[in-house]
Order: sequence, then C-alpha cells, then structure tokens
Amino acid sequence: MKKILVTGGAGYIGSHTIVELIAAGYTPVIVDNLCNTSTQNIDGIEKIIDTKVKWHNVDCTDKDAMDKVFTEHGKIEGIIHFAAYKAVEESVQNPQKYYDNNMGSLEVVLKCMQENDVKNIIFSSSCTVYGMPDVLPVDENAPFKKAESPYGETKQICEEMLKADTCNSVALRYFNPIGSHPSALIGDCSADRPSNLVPIITEVAIGKRKKITVFGDDYNTPDGTCVRDYIHVVDLAKSHVLAMDFLIRTPGQHAFNVGTGIGVSVLDALKAFEETNNLKINYSIGPRRSGDIEQIYANGNLVKTKLGWEPIESLEQAMKSAWDWEKQK
Repeated sequence: MKKILVTGGAGYIGSHTIVELIAAGYTPVIVDNLCNTSTQNIDGIEKIIDTKVKWHNVDCTDKDAMDKVFTEHGKIEGIIHFAAYKAVEESVQNPQKYYDNNMGSLEVVLKCMQENDVKNIIFSSSCTVYGMPDVLPVDENAPFKKAESPYGETKQICEEMLKADTCNSVALRYFNPIGSHPSALIGDCSADRPSNLVPIITEVAIGKRKKITVFGDDYNTPDGTCVRDYIHVVDLAKSHVLAMDFLIRTPGQHAFNVGTGIGVSVLDALKAFEETNNLKINYSIGPRRSGDIEQIYANGNLVKTKLGWEPIESLEQAMKSAWDWEKQK
C-alpha cells in the first residue's frame, strides 16, 4: 500500500481526505499540531474506518521534528499538504502570521521531500490566487492578479515555490468547501471562531450566535451579495485522491480548479440552508468586509478531463450535513 503523508490531516478538509485515501487503498499518515483543530476528527476517522490511524503531533514549520517523521516512515509515495492558516479576515488583521506559517511550512516540507527522495506533492491551494477575475467562470489560464488578502497572497507564493522546485506537483485551487461527512463524525473543528459563511449559519441556527451579518448588499451581483462556488467537502476530498493517482502516473507540475461551476449568492446560500433544514436564520446586512472578492466560480473542464472528477453532492446535501455536524459536535 502506498504511504501518503498528510499535513493538516486532522483538519476539516484533511480529515475527509484521510477517509477517502483509505477507501482508495492508500495508507495515510497524519501530521498535525492541532493548532486549529482537535483530536475529535481523528477519533471520528477511526470510527468511520474502524481502525487506528497513524498520526504525529508535529508543527510543519519545525524542520527537526519533520525530519523524524520522514525517517520513521521510510518510503513515502507522496505528500498532501493542507497545513496552513485559512481565515481571510484574520490574514488581513495579522498578515505576518500567515506569511510565516503558510509559506514556512511548505518550505520545510519541500526540503524534507528533497532529502528523502519523495517526488509527489498535492498542494491545498485556493481560488483566491485569481484575485478578482476578469472572466467568469474562471479557468486555470487566468492570470494571478493582486491578491485581495494576505491569505490569497500566500497561496500565490506557495504555488510559485512549487514551480521553482523539482518535485512533481498538483495545486488544487478549490473554491468554498462546505458540509460534512454523512456520518457526522468528522467536520470543521476549528479552534477559532468560524469566519466562513456556512459554519456561522449553523452557529446561529443552534443558538451560539444571535445572528449572521451579511457583509455588503451593494455588489454588482443579482441580489447585491457576494457570489461563491460552494462545494461539498466529501467531493473535494475525493479530488485529492484522484490528483494523487494522476500525479503518480503523470509526473510534472499541474494545477486544477475544484468547484461546481455554479455561483451562489450569500442570500441564496442562506435560503438553501433554511429550506433544507426547515429553519429560519436571523441575519442583518452590514458593510463590506476587507479582503472579500465580489464573485467567483469555477470553470471545471480541466479537472474533469484530466482527473475524471466532477461534483456529485448537491448544495442541499451539503447544507443538511453541515447542520447534522453542528448538532452533534
């Protein structure tokens, strides 16, 4: 069985990817310092797969500790690198934290790969690399424009770091992951307060917050609110497995959008959650938020052609699973 090191593997997307890697016959090893998640997802993974998983409580910016992980596990087929801070708004407030961690962790991982003859890496990138795109839906040939946030800038720089390296790489530029595993055993365990739309909606629904603030209703969109491409996290997790399969067969440097291709406004997402779960969400309109892009959604032709990936789960399924996760976590 091919061994895959998964940094940030106890996190939201990482934990779902661990489950899909095991289903596909890979042997994942988790590296996660739990700075923004918890062992709840590791416990959940083990319940889903009915076996223990190997994991290391290690910070990916710690070269000595990472050296020990690589040495312990011998031949590693590839890396899936999730370990990064991810809140756009926080990155605007504290950019240095994002530069140090997001770029620093990839730098350490690439050094360890070179020293241990590991050839393949899947990088957790983001549609934020495109900034405010001129053409929608955006495809992989769109230029990297000025990032709207330090978070987006770190993803741009990390992709450039991959291009400058000799490794084989796939940068998966994903859009807005939502939802949880249908078992409701794993999900977003972020230690900080959620800054993404759907986790905030679920916190309002369950009573942890009084209301949600919609940041701006005067954008040039059908209802004035920002438009995003919401993708079920299970679909997204499966794209990482297909990307690793592809990279092992097809050495080189690649980048793929991973999204549904459907633009959904903030207000439409709110309505979808309300209708799916038969709930009413209290919200108000606030001022625009620094770092937000007006609208973006994916052209997914390349990922379908090259990886054979396309979304299966609906927006309604994602909204139901997000609520199921919130109720039990």
